[in-house]
Amino acid sequence: MTQIVSSLEDISHRYDVLYCDLWGCLHDGTRVFPEAAAALQRFRAGGGSVILVTNSPRPRRTVKTQIAGLGAPADSYDDIASSGDAAQQAMAAGLFGRKVFHIGPERDLPFFEHEDGSPIDVERVPLEQAEGVICTGLRDDRTETPGDYKLTLMRAKARGLKLLCANPDVVVDIGDQRIWCAGALAALYTELGGESHYFGKPHAPIYALARRRAERIRGAEVRDADILCIGDGIDTDIRGGVGEGLDTLFIAGGLAARETGMRKGEPDPEALIGFLEDARLSPTAAIGMLR
Repeated sequence: MTQIVSSLEDISHRYDVLYCDLWGCLHDGTRVFPEAAAALQRFRAGGGSVILVTNSPRPRRTVKTQIAGLGAPADSYDDIASSGDAAQQAMAAGLFGRKVFHIGPERDLPFFEHEDGSPIDVERVPLEQAEGVICTGLRDDRTETPGDYKLTLMRAKARGLKLLCANPDVVVDIGDQRIWCAGALAALYTELGGESHYFGKPHAPIYALARRRAERIRGAEVRDADILCIGDGIDTDIRGGVGEGLDTLFIAGGLAARETGMRKGEPDPEALIGFLEDARLSPTAAIGMLR
């Protein structure tokens, strides 16, 4: 049964490594949550390691710059493993061809660069010339919906193109606004009969990447029992962690704040239980917000 806790420290002594989600846990897209940052700082001060595991379609160097701009303290984490990192490796290997059609905003163009800023050997071309589709998000996620892309995706399906989804999230909240993500377009492509491939949570590639980075930092093997996955996405963070056989801490006050009856920073126990039963998942623990 899921344990409801009031702070990370109630359970963090059991673990050496945290896989912590970003959006909804450490920040809301506009600012970092001070209590969340402080909780991660305390964990690291006690000898633990923090890997920020995010479904951002951007490589870690870009994510690092982004969260610094939102106010994330440099000593609140050790490294970053992004969906963009994991998906980028597959693209660079040529698994979606060398000529690709990109769906996504201009700010995601670092996805097509190596960590040193040099270009990856992949050319962005019109759909008619493409060998695959790279989806990092909607071009204007403040105004567009997945339905705006149905005709484009139907044309891609007719050509038999595989779609790389660099961010499996369907929606995220920026402040008080909920916006669509690349995962929504990939789901629509699958619904239309297309072939979508995912590399972020809840899928295995990002967890393998996070473990490699954790083990490099700690200089030793990291066991499953040593890891706690923290996140507010029931179908990404929690389902992914459970699928990997890892313990999980569900942040009830993120995406599911309404469904879990959040009030004064705490979930309603009955509403939380009902939500988890509907999801058919039992995280190790739950908390209102990371603190």
